[in-house]
Amino acid sequence: MYLIVRILVTAILVTLLANFLGGVSVDSFSTSIVVAIVLALLNLFVKPILILFTLPVTILTFGLFLLVINAVIIMLCHELVTGFSVSSFWYALLFSVLLSIGQTLVFSFSGERK
Repeated sequence: MYLIVRILVTAILVTLLANFLGGVSVDSFSTSIVVAIVLALLNLFVKPILILFTLPVTILTFGLFLLVINAVIIMLCHELVTGFSVSSFWYALLFSVLLSIGQTLVFSFSGERK
């Protein structure tokens, strides 16, 4: 049940961010749900591999390179999901930062624990 709530909250945040950011667009709410699921799967399977391969750069930049990895994950999602588009790497970076902040705020106010 908790996973479904997280996916729905992420889909709502994706829709809201797509409405506010000019370089990001989502066709419908069902596309936002697909984006949320694909993002969860990419974060589960691809992100750890990217972190492992870029570990020296991540350490050298004190973890700031993780922002770049998050933007790459968003760009991968853009390539995999039809109906979701991100116009540039910088919009993907901004989208990933705002999505992370939004998720942190929503889940910290909900009071649920993993």
